[in-house]
Amino acid sequence: MYEIIGTRASRAIRVLWLAEELALDYTHIPAKPRSDEARAANPSGKIPALREGDAVITDSTAIMTYLADKHGALTAPAGTIARARQDAMTQTILDDLDGVLWTAARHSFILPEEHRVPEVKDSLKWEYARNIARIEDGLSGPFVMGEAMSVPDILLTHCLRWAGMAQFPAPGEKLTAYQERMQARPAFQKVIDMP
Repeated sequence: MYEIIGTRASRAIRVLWLAEELALDYTHIPAKPRSDEARAANPSGKIPALREGDAVITDSTAIMTYLADKHGALTAPAGTIARARQDAMTQTILDDLDGVLWTAARHSFILPEEHRVPEVKDSLKWEYARNIARIEDGLSGPFVMGEAMSVPDILLTHCLRWAGMAQFPAPGEKLTAYQERMQARPAFQKVIDMP
């Protein structure tokens, strides 16, 4: 059995959603960052973490990639061109969306106040809008990679949701409809309804 460590209000929601899509047997430990439970899994106290027996994996994308590969779903097979394209999209989302949103969060409430530069957020919002428009232009199927859901869909949907909560620019019509479809999925709804 897997243990997924981290609150739904963090990137752990990505792992929880993937686990639900795969119908995995798991226990959720809703630990906050730097809590005793989080530090027991990851000495840095960062979440999420996945515990499988004595093994611990950290970082939401690493966890999702591991689980998708292990269970042979929500991913293209390793060593294929399709997988290389999927990995490229994963990295694009992490670099162009997640990284921008994380920088904004750091300058909003994470960094010590004397190290925050609130003025950077206007630039980050501009960059996010440019990047999300480019991703929207490339969306040609019901999912990011075409006809089948994959790990990048969970990343993108989470970033779109995060951006909305952070009052970043809204996506265009195509990505708005995509986000609504993804968030209507039963697995996503189950995670959102968790205590």
